Amino acid sequence: MAEAAPERGFLARLVDVRPAEGRALAWSWAYIFSILAAYYVLRPIRDQMGVAGGTENLPWLFTATLVGMLALNLPFGWLVKNLPRARFVPLTYRFFALNILLFALALYLAPPEADVWIGRVFFVWLSIFNLFVVSIFWATIVDVFSTEQGKRLFGFIAAGATLGAIAGSAVTVSLARSVPTWALLLCAVVLLEAAVFSMRGLARLSESLHRVPAESPEHAPIGGSALAGLTRTLASPYLLSIGLFLLLFSVTTTFLYFEQLNIAKRSFPDRGAQTAFFAGVDLLVNGLTLGVQLFLTGRIVRRFGVGWTLALLPAASVIGFAALALAPTITAFVVVYVLRRAGNFAIARPVREVLFTVVPREDRYKAKSFIDTVVYRLGDQVGAWSYAGIAALGFGATAVAVTAVPLSLAWLLNSLWLGRAQERRAQERRTDGAGEADAARPGPAPA
Repeated sequence: MAEAAPERGFLARLVDVRPAEGRALAWSWAYIFSILAAYYVLRPIRDQMGVAGGTENLPWLFTATLVGMLALNLPFGWLVKNLPRARFVPLTYRFFALNILLFALALYLAPPEADVWIGRVFFVWLSIFNLFVVSIFWATIVDVFSTEQGKRLFGFIAAGATLGAIAGSAVTVSLARSVPTWALLLCAVVLLEAAVFSMRGLARLSESLHRVPAESPEHAPIGGSALAGLTRTLASPYLLSIGLFLLLFSVTTTFLYFEQLNIAKRSFPDRGAQTAFFAGVDLLVNGLTLGVQLFLTGRIVRRFGVGWTLALLPAASVIGFAALALAPTITAFVVVYVLRRAGNFAIARPVREVLFTVVPREDRYKAKSFIDTVVYRLGDQVGAWSYAGIAALGFGATAVAVTAVPLSLAWLLNSLWLGRAQERRAQERRTDGAGEADAARPGPAPA
């Protein structure tokens, strides 16, 4: 007991950490810090390349991204089926690191007139990369921690992501005007290798933390079908509802993203200034996110439960889009954009991961990957082409905001249903676990 006290004394003011969870939290932080730092080094570069390639071409790039997601899910499902977690996670990250090296080489060797097409390919690739690497991280975390631990710890773990995002954005802000783009890409390669190292440190602790260690053998393949991500999602109302949650979030996020690019294009003619602007917005979002994650997320979940906490972001979106419909000013847009992104990272994303703690292990990797990548990018498609259609009809930001209000209301109702379904499944798992324990307990000795 005396040995556990320092660990609790250090973290108790921020998070309800229990004995033996401190090391796992540290590895989780290092893991997600490395991934998000790598992504946020690359993200402003992608956004600048998207502007340089013409914002009118972005719907086509989103279409290519969805096709890429569909193409990549099948080999990933095969890896999950045939290899243990200790092998398929590092292989996936190193595949993406090799891709980054190839982009850096292309930017270094290619003539300037090729930059636009390299940028378009990079835009599509990074839009695939960021969802896959973050989804795999959370699948690993869900595999290691229980539902009860998730409610206490996932918001705090997500703060590691925010610190990584701040670090990556700061690197790009400070170097974007003086360092060539290909050199920035090399920083992301090093960070991905750090993520692999951290994942292995966390994996060594998984069986001691997991509530049913026999369910999660570290060195055994998960098995099942390579197509299970699609088939199991379609067969489960619960998983379909998680997909709907993410679809509605993605559609409304895409509306705001396109507006951000148009504002940058109008306001900053210099490419380096555009990159610095995008990185500066990211810093603002992540600074706000970090404060909420460290001090509020866990307390909000414990106070309101999963459903009502999930409903906070769609409720705020209803209010925000209604305000934009009434006053579509640049200042109002920036406020809504920053608050919405911060609300997603600080509250909605970590709480959404709790939903996966009550599904079978195969679903945590396959169905979750399908939902986090293909369904999310399908929402991008709907949002991108809807935005283009609204613009083609001659309508502006007001019409986009009006369209988003009923979508946000549907998203709000979906959140509340998911919260009740998650609590019901968690209770069933607790009941089943108690029943198994009773069955294993020896009965009275015969008279």
